[in-house]
Amino acid sequence: MVTLDFSTLTVPVGIVRILELIFTCITFSLVASVGHGAGSFWTWCMFTWCFCFCVTFLILFLEFTSLSAKLPISWEDFTTAFAMLATLMVLAASIIYPVFFTCSNCGRSIGASVTSCLAFILYAVDVGLTRAKPGEISGFLSTVPGLLKVLEAFVACIIFICLDNNKYSQYPGLQWCVAVYSICFIFALLVIIFTICRLLSLFPAPFDKVLTGCNVLAVLMYLTAVVIWPLYSFRNNPRPSNCVKGIICTWDNLVVISFMTAFNLGAYIADTVYSFRLVFFVSRT
Repeated sequence: MVTLDFSTLTVPVGIVRILELIFTCITFSLVASVGHGAGSFWTWCMFTWCFCFCVTFLILFLEFTSLSAKLPISWEDFTTAFAMLATLMVLAASIIYPVFFTCSNCGRSIGASVTSCLAFILYAVDVGLTRAKPGEISGFLSTVPGLLKVLEAFVACIIFICLDNNKYSQYPGLQWCVAVYSICFIFALLVIIFTICRLLSLFPAPFDKVLTGCNVLAVLMYLTAVVIWPLYSFRNNPRPSNCVKGIICTWDNLVVISFMTAFNLGAYIADTVYSFRLVFFVSRT
C-alpha cells in the first residue's frame, strides 16, 4: 500500500532536491530554446541536466510515496552516490557549456550557465546533507571512501571520453595506461554496484581488506600512468597550429587525460589513506 509522506518534502534535503529539480529544468529548457549545438559536448551537457532532473524527480517521488523502503537496494547508498555523481556531472557541464556555447550577447545561454552553477551548488549541498557524519552508522557510499569511489569512476569516464584509439593503439606504453584506467574503473564500478545492491557479502575476503589492497594496487598502477602517458603522448608532439582557442582538438584531449590521470592518482592516494585508517586504526580501537 502506498503511503504519502509529506515530511520528505519539508526536511532540508527534500527542499534542496526540489530546488535541484527547478534549476536543472530551467537550465535544459533555456539551452533547448537557444538551439542545438554542434559536437558531443552540447549533447553531454543536455544529457547531464536531463539525467539529473529525471533521477532527482524519481528519488523525490519514491520517498514521497514511501516506495523507497520497499526497494531491494541500499537506498541511502544510492541517493548519496547519485548526489555525488550529479555534483560532478553538473560541475563539468557548468564549465563546458559557458566555455564553448555562451556568447556575450546571448541572454538565455548566460542564464543557463548561471542556473547550472546554482544546480551544482545544490547537489554539493545534497552530498553534504546525506553523507555520513562522524560517529554515524551508515552505508559505505555515504562515507568519504565511498564518495571517493564515485569520484574515481567519474574521472575515469572523462578519460575514456577523451581517448583517441588511433593514438594509443600505436604505443604499448599508452595501451598499458588504458589498461590501468579500465581495471581501476571496473573495480570502482563493482564496489558501487555491490554496495547499492547489498552484495558486499559475496566478496571472497573481508571487504575493508579487499578495498585496501585494491587501492594500494591502483595507486601503484596510476603512478606508472602519470609518468608514461605524458611521456608517450607529448614526445615529438607539440601543439598543432590548427588548434584554435575555444575549440577542442585531439592534442587538447591528451592534456585533459594527463591532468585527469594525476587528479585520479590523488583521489586513490586519499582513498588508500582512509582505507588504512579504517582497517588498522579504527577497527583496532
